[in-house]
Amino acid sequence: MDYFVDLGVDWISYIEVKVEIRTVLDLTLANKNVIVIGMGLSGQSCIQFLLAKGANVVAMDSREELSLRYQVPIYLGPFDQARLMAADLIVVSPGVDLNTPEIDAAIKAGKKVVGDIELFAHFNRVPVIAITGSNGKTTVTHLVTEMCKQAGKKVFMGGNVGIPALELLEKDADIIVLELSSFQLETTFSLCADVATVLNISEDHLDRHGSLENYRQAKLRIFNQAKHAVLNRDDQLALPAQAHKTTSFGLSNSQTGFSWDSANSTILLDQTVFLQSDDCLLSGQHNMLNIQAAAALAMAVGVDQQSIKTAAKQFGGLPHRCETVALIDGVRWVNDSKATNVGATLAALEGLRPKVTGKLILIAGGDGKNADFSPLAKCLDESVEHLITLGKDGEKIAKLSKQSQRVADLTQAVSQAAKFAESGDLVLLSPACASLDMFANYQQRGEQFAIAVKALR
Repeated sequence: MDYFVDLGVDWISYIEVKVEIRTVLDLTLANKNVIVIGMGLSGQSCIQFLLAKGANVVAMDSREELSLRYQVPIYLGPFDQARLMAADLIVVSPGVDLNTPEIDAAIKAGKKVVGDIELFAHFNRVPVIAITGSNGKTTVTHLVTEMCKQAGKKVFMGGNVGIPALELLEKDADIIVLELSSFQLETTFSLCADVATVLNISEDHLDRHGSLENYRQAKLRIFNQAKHAVLNRDDQLALPAQAHKTTSFGLSNSQTGFSWDSANSTILLDQTVFLQSDDCLLSGQHNMLNIQAAAALAMAVGVDQQSIKTAAKQFGGLPHRCETVALIDGVRWVNDSKATNVGATLAALEGLRPKVTGKLILIAGGDGKNADFSPLAKCLDESVEHLITLGKDGEKIAKLSKQSQRVADLTQAVSQAAKFAESGDLVLLSPACASLDMFANYQQRGEQFAIAVKALR
């Protein structure tokens, strides 16, 4: 929290005089030389915010060609080391690797390097629900937002999904819900969330973080200064070393917090029936965990239980996340293209398998981002009758199952799955990989899957 102090702000005064300090911070940023690196949505929102505060802003982006809607100097291509060293503050977009040599050198030289969430944290005055995790965070972010809306709260969501965080400062809100990625959290130091959660941790983005532990530590930063922590008691990797007030959730039995009664397909709160899964549009045990987490987060900011239950019953999920795209001749086709890592695919398989009366046919593969696919092996052997793989790392996944077949593209995968499928079966696209080796993004992958499936009619 000391980089604003270095620019001339007494942090104790900031805590004690919240209204007056806003003017001080405005003056602090005024006329300061700030470099914004990365011109995606968050980078451009940073430029808009900093210009409004009177900063002298320079933009940088590694691309060779780029149009920018703001009239600020922009330097394209390799980052200018000399300019970085001369800046008062460097704001890095989430998509920019901090290990880039020029940025790494600036950090080692003592330059203040932050992201948009850190800027947001210093100026925000609204209660914050902060959510991260390897899987399920977008579903939980939307679901807890709906719970708050059901209770009549003025709520806005953003960060890694929806509105860039700095634009949320302009909203007349009772509550702000932030979905945060590991990339955003590694440049965040001062976020004092009213309640925060790490839903789960599994291997992801190792090509950037270098190791699972580095990735995990970035995620756990969300708990720093959080007033209340919502903890997945069944995932040791998602638990902080210490936390203040806590609520837990999980599939395991617990006398306190949220838990799951598998015999009766019921969510429990403090061992009392809270919600019947059959009353909810969401299905699968992974979604029962999502509902538990969202409910715990909403309760921590004062949302009443009836509003929470009503929203949970009405929420139907999001596109590309275990989304049924067709039911053809008794075969259910499910699009889980958002499953871009092993943990997400395991969650989908474990959540959906109990509801499948026939065979489960899995389509997987893509860019694995240096992940270890071996945790899939046992689940593939026990739950998947046919495995169809494609993409850059499709061969690695195929080697995990004797019932596997490689194909060239997604259309072929759907065609092959249709040959195997019979009434009562489920065909699941859950790649366990990123999409960028074959598609523009996971959305395009899911859309092409849906198109190929509907062409079977």
